[in-house]
Amino acid sequence: MASKPYKVPRHRSPVAREGVALRWGSQIRRGDLYRVKQRDGGAKRSRIVVVVSRNAHLASRCSTAICAPVYAPRGELASEVAVGTAEGLKRTSAILCDVLTSVPRAELTDYIGTLGPAKLTALRAALRVALEVD
Repeated sequence: MASKPYKVPRHRSPVAREGVALRWGSQIRRGDLYRVKQRDGGAKRSRIVVVVSRNAHLASRCSTAICAPVYAPRGELASEVAVGTAEGLKRTSAILCDVLTSVPRAELTDYIGTLGPAKLTALRAALRVALEVD
């Protein structure tokens, strides 16, 4: 009997499938949004982040990914990208490219959604502004 193709549930990361060996970099992509647990024990138990690492880095055996946090909109800064329900979020928010962090890839398991091509272009522009890269 032929097996059915595996469909990734919306609430789970493609990386976290049971019984399937992890293939480095084949699942996590730039522009993917994940909910990660807070390590500092702050008031919020989790935070939504968007992966901003380049795909070549994600395809390597590096155990971390560079991510930008998603917050409530702060005032339409050039280093922010507006996101919302189209990307899988519950409310209008903003990716804050001024605050980048390294997240262990093992913590990127609660997949939320992904950015479309227009939002990826806006993300690149916001990263250029935040890092002052020409």
